[in-house]
Amino acid sequence: MNKEIPELYGSMIFSDKVMRKKLPKDMYKALRKTIENGTHLELDVANSVAVAMKEWAVENGATHYTHWFQPMTGFTAEKHDSFISPSGDGEVIMDFSGKELVKGEPDASSFPSGGLRATFEARGYTAWDPTSPAFIKDQTLYIPTAFCSYSGEALDKKTPLLRSMEALNDEAVKMLHLLGNPQVTRVSTTIGPEQEYFLVDKDLYHKRKDLIFCGRTLFGASAPKGQEMEDHYFGSLKPKVSAYMHDLDVELWKLGIPAKTKHNEVAPAQHELAPVFDTANVAVDHNQLTMEIMKKVAEKHNMVCLLHEKPFEGINGSGKHNNWSLITNEGVNLLNPGRTPAQNIQFLVFLMAVIKAVDDYADLMRISAASASNDHRLGGNEAPPAIVSIFLGDELTAVLESIENDTYFGKQEKVELDTGAHVLPHFVKDSTDRNRTSPFAFTGNKFEFRMLGSSASVATPNIVLNTAVAEALSQFYQELAGTQPQEMEHAVHELLKRAIQKHKKIIFNGNGYSEEWVKEAKNRGLYNLVTTPDCLPQFIEEKNVKLFTDHHIFTKEEIFSRYEILLENYAKTILIEARTMTEMLTKDFLPALDTYAGQTAGNAAAKKAFLPTLPLASEEALVTKLTKTYTDLTEGMRDLMALVKEAEGQEDMLTLAKICQTKILAKMEELRLAANEAEALIPDTLLPYPTYDQLLFGL
Repeated sequence: MNKEIPELYGSMIFSDKVMRKKLPKDMYKALRKTIENGTHLELDVANSVAVAMKEWAVENGATHYTHWFQPMTGFTAEKHDSFISPSGDGEVIMDFSGKELVKGEPDASSFPSGGLRATFEARGYTAWDPTSPAFIKDQTLYIPTAFCSYSGEALDKKTPLLRSMEALNDEAVKMLHLLGNPQVTRVSTTIGPEQEYFLVDKDLYHKRKDLIFCGRTLFGASAPKGQEMEDHYFGSLKPKVSAYMHDLDVELWKLGIPAKTKHNEVAPAQHELAPVFDTANVAVDHNQLTMEIMKKVAEKHNMVCLLHEKPFEGINGSGKHNNWSLITNEGVNLLNPGRTPAQNIQFLVFLMAVIKAVDDYADLMRISAASASNDHRLGGNEAPPAIVSIFLGDELTAVLESIENDTYFGKQEKVELDTGAHVLPHFVKDSTDRNRTSPFAFTGNKFEFRMLGSSASVATPNIVLNTAVAEALSQFYQELAGTQPQEMEHAVHELLKRAIQKHKKIIFNGNGYSEEWVKEAKNRGLYNLVTTPDCLPQFIEEKNVKLFTDHHIFTKEEIFSRYEILLENYAKTILIEARTMTEMLTKDFLPALDTYAGQTAGNAAAKKAFLPTLPLASEEALVTKLTKTYTDLTEGMRDLMALVKEAEGQEDMLTLAKICQTKILAKMEELRLAANEAEALIPDTLLPYPTYDQLLFGL
């Protein structure tokens, strides 16, 4: 297999190698110009590309094509059309034109629009994104596209992402030219999203309605063993899991997705996959594909891949770490400190732009990770807190302090790490340790945004981050513009000094889980937006609307539509969970509880009849407890459904979301705790669904 990997990798994508082979030289050059510089693609080039793409797809077994896009559902969408075209003599030919490649017209009526258009206004358009390669999957040519309404509003995640990448490119190039680097013509954002997930047995999964409908267990007593022994993390892979990971790698590699790292995560049945970095647009497409393929490959192995942020209580949930950096067209990483960070003006300007961006728009950063499912995870000892802060490490923090205080920063000597064993090599100690509690951490030559949930699209946080950094660079540029070259170093120093004094409150290198940090963050004036309904209203704050409209990322209408969609999605998620919990309790759990109570009472009565003097206090106490739990759960379900009815009667989306957050979730947690306590008493043979120990250790 090793010899086949280079040939296998990217075999199902319309790669640069394929384009060079299939396209005339002038057409290839025109397409590369569009991809690299964002120039307009002429129709004759599109026609030539379409012919080559169709030929390649048919050669590889494709019979259909689809414009593949990312609507506001959080998933992907596709409508398949065949290549066949009637030739008029009862025969067909395989045909595909430039017009069909560049533009599609799927029905847009049933996709979320947040009021951008009425339901009866069905027409929508897809537009080919040539910067993300087409690929073949399931005998279909997939063409990555943007998606917009009839009147041009963005109805997807790709369009604003591309806009944000362009905005950041413009401002970064201007800044580099000002700093004396005129040779740079383009700056790209690159990301590498680490993906956490759970694997469970498929047969067990299909016996849990909560996993099927909600992606998470709504109740379940903890298994006797969880993650206390810390023996799963980086542990040896079980044969079934290893076989799954191997097949997953192969399928991803075929599509040019650079899956690199795989390992067991902290919780039992939890794992992680990490890719090599790619440009943000391609990486977002790749991550959407990765999540889809993870699920499909799991099915083939009689498993189910769970991407919910918190599928099981009492153990870690799953996140998605968004590793973000900036690369010039010359391959220079602008967030690489180099050998002397204190003297690297270019690095410090871009570092400070990121710090300023995150401080000014910390509320938007929190919103970019907000969802009903991720609310269960954030703040636990497995994920960052809801308070956005930046970890820099001791050395960079000291560099900034020296700039702020006009003191000399002496380069720290590298410390050799003695392992104490002569057969092992000596390592040079890094200048700073890793901080796993930080939401936004500098990790050597990139920033790692760790708040994002495992099921989310990575488009949203990168839209926010790109735009906020573009704004910070724009403000820096305005301050420095007109400065004479001989005065630039001093002007930059003064700019950095002012920026540090204003934004150092966002820097925190300590324990983000501590109560002391919550108090300190409040004193610093930082946001603590604990839940999704707490943070979403910030999306439509004037400063945030201005940010997005100034940089042409969203129109005001697009911002408000997304605000409505996010609130609606939150409420719908909670309401589905409430209905599912009620159904499972009514049809599954309460009958099992009643049966066990009846059996226990019957056994006690039989013992009493046989031995009238036999003490039965324990049996009677158990029957009393089970009967009381039955009554409490029945009454609690009535209260829950009354709250659901109250919520469903609300027309204002924020009010609806608040009822779900403050009332419905609280009642559900009350029912969960009561059911969990009773479940621990009921024999597994009477329970109509698999328990945590079966789900988590069933593989």
